[in-house]
Amino acid sequence: MLSQLRRYARLLLLDSQYFWWLASLVIFGDLLLSQLIIRFVPYTEIDWETYMVQTDVYLKGELDYSRITGPTGPLVYPAGHLHIHRILHAITDAGADIGKAQQIYGILYLASLTLSCTIYRLAGGTPNWAVLLLPLSKRLHSIFFLRLFNDCWSVTFLQAAVVAYQTGYDDVGTLLFSAALSVKMSILLYLPALLVVLFKRHGLVSTFRHMVTLVASNALLALSFLEEDYWAYLRSAFDLSRVFLYKWTVNWKMLSEETFLSPQWANGLLFGHLSVLASFGVFLWCRKDGGVWTVLKRGLRKPDLPASFTPLTADYIATIFFTSNLIGIIFARSLHYQFYSWYAQQLPFLAWRTRFPVLVKIGLIMAIEYSWNIFPSTPFSSTILLAANATLLGGIWTGYPNGV
Repeated sequence: MLSQLRRYARLLLLDSQYFWWLASLVIFGDLLLSQLIIRFVPYTEIDWETYMVQTDVYLKGELDYSRITGPTGPLVYPAGHLHIHRILHAITDAGADIGKAQQIYGILYLASLTLSCTIYRLAGGTPNWAVLLLPLSKRLHSIFFLRLFNDCWSVTFLQAAVVAYQTGYDDVGTLLFSAALSVKMSILLYLPALLVVLFKRHGLVSTFRHMVTLVASNALLALSFLEEDYWAYLRSAFDLSRVFLYKWTVNWKMLSEETFLSPQWANGLLFGHLSVLASFGVFLWCRKDGGVWTVLKRGLRKPDLPASFTPLTADYIATIFFTSNLIGIIFARSLHYQFYSWYAQQLPFLAWRTRFPVLVKIGLIMAIEYSWNIFPSTPFSSTILLAANATLLGGIWTGYPNGV
């Protein structure tokens, strides 16, 4: 009996054919955990009330984005956010029924977890037992169930988009990517990877078509606001110059507030972000196709044909999407606590795109989780976060930047 149990355990933990058996146990276990959290851990109000008040202003007929405000300030998210919360406003008695809202976010969390497992399974290259790490984040559960942040919606749409791209449903993927972007502009961190995937898989003409679809679908969601005052909408929903408060940031807390808020520091981070992205693009992401210049020449000479001769694997797609996001996170001037949802479920995947020993991989994940659970953040926790994120990115560079 004991030997049989050990055999079944090995199959569950290591044999890819049994991946969904283990993943199903993880999802079911997290369902039970989620209900315990909702029942016994107190809800904390942060932005939910503001979402509901802003939605109420919109429902009363206000279409000028600059005039839609709430207790914590003006509306600063694209129109998809407002459409989602209009539905939640109706279901939850204008936000008063917190329990029902938490249950909706519970379903959303399980959808996100299932999509993460799907991405891992399609990509391969990660042992089955790595999915056991997915439900261990205290902070991620808090973001979904106890804070009800809108980041949860954008992340889930993005995960669905990655699955669509992995399985070759690129038009569906672009619509899902657009849905994610319509909730939070942080999804733009994935845009470099999306352009690489589309250009290599379809060529220049089709890439342009996908970008038109992306812009047009977002414009359609925001049409009434654009017609009212397009500049007010764009300035509020896609304000790339927005500066977050120093006191709430999780990263770069080792700097003085003066340095943190300085335009010179912002410009330096932007330069670093673009430089690292360009380095991955030039030296790594096109390496199997003969280099970036070969891919560009092929794509420009025959713009209606794929720029890559080799098929793009599900592993490659997920790896460059998640790496592009990690680069953006490292160079973000400010990260608030809810932003951990942007990559929490991607960390085991990325750790297994390095050549580090298993204990180092798990140590990096634990260090990042630790840093996001220190409140308020400190120079030490920010230093740990930066070091762990940068080490993870360096490990991908020297490991498997195009997938295992």
